[in-house]
Amino acid sequence: MHLLLVRRRFLQGFQLLLVLACLWAGAVRGQGVELAALQTRREDGALTLDFAARVTLPPAVEDALQRGVPIYFAAEARLLRSRWYWRDERVARVSRSWRVAYQPLTNTWRVGLGGLHQTFDTLNEALGAASRSAGWKLAELASLDPDSRYTVEFSYRLDTSQLPGPMQFGLGALGSQGEWAVGVARVLQVEPGP
Repeated sequence: MHLLLVRRRFLQGFQLLLVLACLWAGAVRGQGVELAALQTRREDGALTLDFAARVTLPPAVEDALQRGVPIYFAAEARLLRSRWYWRDERVARVSRSWRVAYQPLTNTWRVGLGGLHQTFDTLNEALGAASRSAGWKLAELASLDPDSRYTVEFSYRLDTSQLPGPMQFGLGALGSQGEWAVGVARVLQVEPGP
């Protein structure tokens, strides 16, 4: 009985430490991004994720966009099942990538997600479209154990790995990527349900 109590306290302390580390990473890497909404839902036999972020680009990033350099935003979600005897089991991992580019001939902004593209009149409208998702499928409900606890590790960031080569070289020399380190990360507990 005493061993179970010690183990439970250790796991609670470790989870608190993990949440604090994620919050610290979010504060450090949260430059330019505020997570307005993050929630999971059960619909159509699947566990889905909805998120919305507010993005404020640093001047260097906005200047590159104005000069015709496309930028990419990446969102990633990992669904983890809690296990007391080992590290958490990864049940699912999903990711999405948005491409934002300025079209100087038409003075419009273009956002691409997969093979779909939309055109917007302003940069704020384009960033709004590239920083939200609804009904993003994480896993089938039938594959989830109703007696287990699940968490979602979510991140949304400016993906500098997809920038043109010469720009990546310059960012690598900076080390911390300076103004280009735009992103946020959060951990979300999945509500138990049927």
